[in-house]
Amino acid sequence: MKIIILGSGVIGTTTAYYLARSGHEVTVIDRQPGPGLETSFANAGEVSPGYSSPWAGPGVPLKALKWLTMQHSPLVIEPMLDPAMWRWGLAMLRNCTQARYEVNKARMVRLAEYSRDAMVALRKETGIAYDERTKGTLQLFRTPTQLDGIGKDVEILKRYGVPFDVLDMPGCIAHEPALAMVKEKFVGGLRLPGDETGDCFLFTQRLAKMAEDLGVEFRYGTAIQGLNHTDSRITGLAIEGGELHADAYVCALGSYSPLLLKPLDLHLPVYPVKGFSITVPITDFKGAPESTVMDETYKVAVTRLGDRIRVGGTAQLSGYDLSLNASRRKTLDFVLSDCFPKGGDLNQAKFWTGLRPMTPDGTPILGGTRFTNLHLSTGHGTLGWTMAAGTGRVMADLLSKRKPEIDMEGLTLARYGG
Repeated sequence: MKIIILGSGVIGTTTAYYLARSGHEVTVIDRQPGPGLETSFANAGEVSPGYSSPWAGPGVPLKALKWLTMQHSPLVIEPMLDPAMWRWGLAMLRNCTQARYEVNKARMVRLAEYSRDAMVALRKETGIAYDERTKGTLQLFRTPTQLDGIGKDVEILKRYGVPFDVLDMPGCIAHEPALAMVKEKFVGGLRLPGDETGDCFLFTQRLAKMAEDLGVEFRYGTAIQGLNHTDSRITGLAIEGGELHADAYVCALGSYSPLLLKPLDLHLPVYPVKGFSITVPITDFKGAPESTVMDETYKVAVTRLGDRIRVGGTAQLSGYDLSLNASRRKTLDFVLSDCFPKGGDLNQAKFWTGLRPMTPDGTPILGGTRFTNLHLSTGHGTLGWTMAAGTGRVMADLLSKRKPEIDMEGLTLARYGG
């Protein structure tokens, strides 16, 4: 079957690889000059199935009000007359119940755990290397209240057989020795030993080359203008200077997916949530993290990537604005210097921003639409890197008319009535 994939981020590229491995003729279209140059370029570096949680949860509305008054706030809302943002925000609020949180987290963990196993298999099959480390994630708590509030998450981890350790501060230091320098600032942590880290951009670049070796054609620098269609079927992809045709189409455009699909009367509940990162060279390896440390107070991840440290986080609602905000940089600088004061050289930091495609319930949208040959793979939020390998395999199974290896309940557009 001839398949066109829209988008060459980590989701689109991974899907292309698995579809080609399944024997399909695949073309990937992207406006950028290469793969992985937008949201996949400089994310936090976490492959974190154990940390897969929806942002919407009980107590989040009150926390959000508190966050908005913090000096180093995890959340920034730019006032905008954007109906899509307010619809998305209201839908997210409706998911802030304990019952919805448990349902949504269970769906996310199901896909993320499957994806972790798929990534292990992919590494074994291909030998792909991307500054990966398999030393787990440490969620770090600054207050006893944070540590005491992990009960519901632990129940879900137990239910899905996800390994974890609840640690006091000496236990945290045993896994992240550099924290000994700041041990008075934290009370304990939740360690997820099955989590990994790695450079998403490097992975995407190298997997794209492997996909090309399998026959995938990547058409870079190609602006997508729209999808031509009948009532039930996509008839072609409009690009500058012409139209491309395929048997099936996969939309993997992240935050830009709703803009492409709105003219088709497909309204995806996906909204861009702007995130930021800095990347700094390690100056003292003994003072740097061994893997990923997530500062729960500021929702910022500090990750070891080879001889670099990636610090990523914050959530800003400001539409499709990609300007760099100096105040967001201050938050990332603060967390790095507060947790790992001797680890990296902030004077050499590279500052970046990208748009995370978030759904109100945190779970991505995979699978078919009312157009028989249009498929979705979007809405992964902060977890596109975590869920990439599993998503690619699921999409390859669906388009190859095979039953996916995981239950698709709650992972499709059907949960939104689509």
